[in-house]
Amino acid sequence: MPDRFNIRVYFILLDEHRLLVADEMIKGKPYTKFPGGGLEFGEGTIECVQREAIEELGQAVEIVDHFYTTDFFMQSAFRESDQIISIYYLARLTAEQQFKSSERKFSFMQTTDDEESFRWVNRTDLIDEEFTFPADKEVVRRLLLLQQ
Repeated sequence: MPDRFNIRVYFILLDEHRLLVADEMIKGKPYTKFPGGGLEFGEGTIECVQREAIEELGQAVEIVDHFYTTDFFMQSAFRESDQIISIYYLARLTAEQQFKSSERKFSFMQTTDDEESFRWVNRTDLIDEEFTFPADKEVVRRLLLLQQ
């Protein structure tokens, strides 16, 4: 049973018809998720998004609004002692796209740890089964409800 919290902060980067997805190799396994990562001590959640955007994309994003915070129990897939709390923000680029993106899943060169690639997914092609983590799946379901 978990005995500590692990707070994760993600951003949903949208443009008119698409959203950005991260494909990543973690401990030798492929994962599809939203961009973002772990909240560091002394950091606010918006600061975390801004730091993660610079680290992952190499450019800044603007926070548009809070979108969702997990409202169900979720144990970490990587550390049994952690309960995950995930916070999602809607965001947009502050300048023209400067990072590489692909149309193809897992478009990095190697299949080793710490590899990550980004791809744009048309909102009409969005399905929750494509995402790995339960909180991301819930975010996709909520995004799909907004499109109706």
